[in-house]
Amino acid sequence: MPDTQTVTRFAPSPTGFLHVGNMRAALMNWVIARKAGGTFILRLDDTDPERSREEYADAIREDLEWLGLTWDREERQSQRLDRYAAAADTMRDSGRLYEAFETPTELDLKRKKQLNMGKPPVYDRAALSLSDGERAALRAERDGHWRFLLDRERIEWTDGILGPLSIDAASLSDPVLIRGDGQVLYTLASVVDDTEMGVTHVVRGSDHVTNTATQIQIIEALGGTAPQFAHHSLLTSPQGEGLSKRLGTLSLRDLRAAGVEPMALLSLMARLGSSQPVELRTSLDEIVEGFEIGQFGAAPTKFDENDLKPLTAHHLQSLPLPAVEDDIAALGVPEDERERFWTVVRENIATRAEMADWWALMTEGARPDIPEDDRPFVAEALSLLPDAPWTAQSWDDWTAAAKAASGRKGAALFKPLRLALTGRTTGPAMGDLMPLLRRKPSL
Repeated sequence: MPDTQTVTRFAPSPTGFLHVGNMRAALMNWVIARKAGGTFILRLDDTDPERSREEYADAIREDLEWLGLTWDREERQSQRLDRYAAAADTMRDSGRLYEAFETPTELDLKRKKQLNMGKPPVYDRAALSLSDGERAALRAERDGHWRFLLDRERIEWTDGILGPLSIDAASLSDPVLIRGDGQVLYTLASVVDDTEMGVTHVVRGSDHVTNTATQIQIIEALGGTAPQFAHHSLLTSPQGEGLSKRLGTLSLRDLRAAGVEPMALLSLMARLGSSQPVELRTSLDEIVEGFEIGQFGAAPTKFDENDLKPLTAHHLQSLPLPAVEDDIAALGVPEDERERFWTVVRENIATRAEMADWWALMTEGARPDIPEDDRPFVAEALSLLPDAPWTAQSWDDWTAAAKAASGRKGAALFKPLRLALTGRTTGPAMGDLMPLLRRKPSL
């Protein structure tokens, strides 16, 4: 039976384009919701007015729609500032949120001093010992920020991927929830939203494990129940290097522009880092059916965008004409030739864009670069080739005539003639291709 109580969310910041790293989290959360028959929320983390852009919010929606990852409702954190203020008041009243005044420079000096003394660089809670008069004096000269007072005890939970986890809160600094300029930070906004929106499952990168520990305490301080957390491994390059510096080149829009098919990307990311082999899927339903969060591991996961090329090619080869007919029609292929055109080129393209190259060949002819040793033979052979239109028998008839005239056979016969007609040394069966060619080449 569907578990309609399952609620997941994807919470990107509209400060840039989606990349493969955060797309992975989006996919996992989406699949969990769809598999349970629950709710998937797109929640835009746009509390930073200086960096958030509407163009990026539009791009996020466009990328998710391209993938087919539809959402049941959209939320914007910039429209929920009153809820964060109310939560902050609740924690102030309970003594769990306190004002601190150290500048970044002062905090850095404290951290360096602690490290030099062999101590962990944990905030010393000096702000808690300030008198009312000292606080008033500091407020007069600088803006204060607000920290959550952690209970210094072990925080434990069972992670959906990493298994049982335990973090000693004494090893953590009290997290800043509200900056000196009043901006609500991710940790507070995310906790309030997850609690009030009834989020039951949160899947995100393993770099958030420490955040999760502090957020569990904040959730409990607000009277909520922590969702089930799962932290997937981080992606690395094929050489094992971190992808953080390259994520800008691995945006979904760049992959889309490169011709990557959505199903190829989804098939790879739905299995990458799991104990299951990557297999090309034909639909989102297949991806949902074969997904198990517990099959993913904790080890860093190598991502190579080159793996998307064969998956894209294999996906295209599996498509029937209706799935690509709009693309073919846009090239100008007549309706009565589209079926033959697709049958001929489908095994010889790596992206949809490459169909244009084949149509250009068919309509404009080839501009072959014939090796000097083959030019006399090709010139003689072309004199034996009648003008178009050609039939499926034309290739056999022509090569037979060229063989009889030249004595050539095998690759020495066929390869130069294919090159002369197509400008390529490989491609579709010439008997299938020739009826689509319209021009006789010239040397």
